[in-house]
Amino acid sequence: MAGPLTLLNERAMSLHAAAVLRVGYGLLYLGFLLREFPYRDEIWGPSSPWTPALARELLGQEQWFSFLTLSDSHAYFDACYALAVLTSTLFALGWHTRAVSVLFALVVTSFHGRSIFITDGGDNLIVLMAVYLVFTACGRRWSLDARRARIRTAATGVGPRPAGSAAESYEGQVALVRDRLSTLLHNCGMCVIAAQVCLLYGAAGLYKVQGSLWRDGTALHYVLHLDLFRPWPGLSELADDHALFISVIGYLTVLVQVAVPFTAFSRLKYVVLGVLVGLHIGIAVLLGLPVFSGAMLIADAVFLPDRLLLSLGRIGRAACRWRPARRRPAPATATGARPGTPLPLPLPLPLPEQTSPAGLDTRSPG
Repeated sequence: MAGPLTLLNERAMSLHAAAVLRVGYGLLYLGFLLREFPYRDEIWGPSSPWTPALARELLGQEQWFSFLTLSDSHAYFDACYALAVLTSTLFALGWHTRAVSVLFALVVTSFHGRSIFITDGGDNLIVLMAVYLVFTACGRRWSLDARRARIRTAATGVGPRPAGSAAESYEGQVALVRDRLSTLLHNCGMCVIAAQVCLLYGAAGLYKVQGSLWRDGTALHYVLHLDLFRPWPGLSELADDHALFISVIGYLTVLVQVAVPFTAFSRLKYVVLGVLVGLHIGIAVLLGLPVFSGAMLIADAVFLPDRLLLSLGRIGRAACRWRPARRRPAPATATGARPGTPLPLPLPLPLPEQTSPAGLDTRSPG
């Protein structure tokens, strides 16, 4: 029977889930940077109220690093911002993912550390996931790297060497060790991501249980009246008018969050994840926290099996290729008309002239 270490370093697990995490966080951070583009200088730039000097002092105390504080030049900051946008795009596309993942983690941690006081739980989760994804093989599926590998295999006719195959040469042994180490790091990284999500939900649920407002079901009522979380005041008022519904949602939130660590690896996880999707959509719309909700929804994909993600991918590709069927013209029949087409009425033929036996014309004159 294979030991745990053998199972961890022979077969990479959840490669498609890792690809979903890569694409999701790359696109999420890209959208975040583009959304804040008009205000970039006030948030992270030299003109920010939290000046680069203050940021350097805090980063030195916290033993943190941010390349945004290396210079106070506006040109340097704009170049760093352009680099962040480009890195997020390439990371989502999966272009040289091993190297770009390190650069993406550096970008996320640098922007996070530059203005630490305006971040929230979603930003903290993106930082953690960016660091964890460095150790995973998140570029093996649904990426430009995977497409390049398929083209190379089709051109050379030599596929990738299966894991665990024998190699006699020194180069083969080195390649085998490298593959085993890469698989081990990937599997450990995915396990850490799953454990992080379980810990996050479990701690959040247990923390809510300690509060009296969550126990009596009125926590969401007060949240909906905070001006900081009212992007649509009318919608918040409409939701708050249904007190029983708000209380049920509050209790359901606590129950589902506590249940995540216990159902993450069972069939019941699909019910729990479905409820979490609805809750996060509600948080994004009602409370105006789309980045936080997006970060949590992407992290939940770590529990989805590859076979389910492959099925969803096939359905998506089929939907993209679908075109309404055009009616083909029916084949013509022997008479030259297509079936179902009414035949034209025959034209009346002229009557033959009547003649007498003697050949005289018998028509009336005129």
